[in-house]
Amino acid sequence: MKRRDFIGRVALGSGTVVSTSLLGMSSPTRENQKKVEIHESGKKFQADLIIAGAGLGGCAAAFAALRNGLTVVLTEETDWLGGQLSQQGVPPDEHQWIETHGAPELYREFRDNVRAYYRRHYPLTAEAAANERLNPGNGSVSRLCHEPKVAHRVLEEMFAPYESARKILILKDHKVKSAAVNSNRVSELTARDLKSGRDCVLTGSYFVDATELGELLPLTGTEYVTGSEAKADTGELHAGPVHRPDNNQAFTVCFAMDYVKGEDWTIPQPEDYDYWKNFRPQMDPPWAGKMLELNYSNPRNLEPKELGFHPEGIKTGENLNLMLYRRILHQDNFEAGFYQGDATIVNWPQNDYVSGNIIDVSEAEFDKHVQAGKQQSLSLLYWLQTEAPRPDGGKGWPGLRLRNDMMGTADGLAKYPYVRESRRIKSKFTVLEEHVGAEQRAQVSGLSGEKLRSAPFFDSVGIGYYHIDLHPSSGGDNYIDFGSLPFQIPLGALIPQKTENLLPANKNIGTTHITNGCYRLHPVEWSIGEAVGMLVPFVLDREVLPASVRSDRSLLKDFQVSLHNQGVETEWPDKN
Repeated sequence: MKRRDFIGRVALGSGTVVSTSLLGMSSPTRENQKKVEIHESGKKFQADLIIAGAGLGGCAAAFAALRNGLTVVLTEETDWLGGQLSQQGVPPDEHQWIETHGAPELYREFRDNVRAYYRRHYPLTAEAAANERLNPGNGSVSRLCHEPKVAHRVLEEMFAPYESARKILILKDHKVKSAAVNSNRVSELTARDLKSGRDCVLTGSYFVDATELGELLPLTGTEYVTGSEAKADTGELHAGPVHRPDNNQAFTVCFAMDYVKGEDWTIPQPEDYDYWKNFRPQMDPPWAGKMLELNYSNPRNLEPKELGFHPEGIKTGENLNLMLYRRILHQDNFEAGFYQGDATIVNWPQNDYVSGNIIDVSEAEFDKHVQAGKQQSLSLLYWLQTEAPRPDGGKGWPGLRLRNDMMGTADGLAKYPYVRESRRIKSKFTVLEEHVGAEQRAQVSGLSGEKLRSAPFFDSVGIGYYHIDLHPSSGGDNYIDFGSLPFQIPLGALIPQKTENLLPANKNIGTTHITNGCYRLHPVEWSIGEAVGMLVPFVLDREVLPASVRSDRSLLKDFQVSLHNQGVETEWPDKN
């Protein structure tokens, strides 16, 4: 079923919602859905679904709920939609089959909309415009490397008709500060306008935590886990000997830069430059050298590995040219002379922040580490401009220009740090390495080669794939990086053990520190959000709890059929 078939919903004068879909999707039947607009009373907003966090999971949950007739209030701490793809500045990390399968249809439609945006607004060459799989930056990390601001604008366009019809209220620059809970049910959230300082109360039937750090979990008393688990608790091959709750993956303050040959765009020397220039991460096994050098520890074997950099895209021997890795604009895709140079996102090993943990700390501690992360990233830029080795024997590339306009900030840095790890709910089911890690899965299944598959989940509500990729951690771990298998997303990992009407839609699902490494990427987060956004109207229609959908095989089958009918895959094909 095509996503465009769900957009044609109109509100009649009587308040009844009908579908204009040619496929005849039925109208909502619940009594409270006759209220088709957000209810507003003073500083209170009431909707069917309250979503905190407008990252990819939060947006996907909102789209799924909206097309199934719910009203939604969506809060966002920044002024951009899109989370890691926009406000954090990270082009999509995706698997090799993403153009045809392995993610919800709506996610691929979003990707098509990004390409369409460039075709409408940018002076592409005829060849680039005709390329069905246009990659604006031709970056090597993704088949769709593009500017963060474009992701935000495309999401705004996709929400526009729902906003116009008052089906969704998007509260940007709002952060949830507290929650009211009765027994095991959340009754309301209080969100603060970060610009005015005023609070508003949000009430609904269900609540979704799509924040980057799982911030609703402690506020609502929902049980959760942080950090790295002990091997004795999970049985995972790559787990450590003890549980370390403050051992979380590094975050990164990303930034965009381009290169203008012959010009000098050198920034003032950052305040902490001398510190970061000489910083050596304390890792086990050891890091390759100083952080601000063109080398790092090879994630697969932790041996020192040289990296390359040339802002004009010139090959740097056999080493990866970091300028090309997350390049978001490639001059060759646009009319000659339109751009002065290529643009790239800097999300490299050199600006991964390993010097502190930002989960379950005070706001002051959080702000301290984020500010330090900003200093690290600015120091990296300054080092590239003034001291990075050049092939001609000189030092520095002063033509590197910080592109604050691409990031939508005054300082040129991302609006929010790129967060790789969150609080994780204690769930009905937890995904372990033995379910998705290639090596341990082979051990427990006795299979190998083409017969080796990830664990099948009877309650699958989505699929995804990425290798298990854990960056260096605040506890001193070096990279943990190894193969995984195309996997399913089990419904049990999306249901808290106790809280009845709060669901996760980000990196806060029931994974471990290890399996978070493959469930944390862009299309998987979207898939999680879309499943959650469809689950809420499903349980409201049937007046059951989410846990009942998993425990009642008949209900589960009905829910999975509804997922399939709306473009969500729950199984991988036998051969990709």
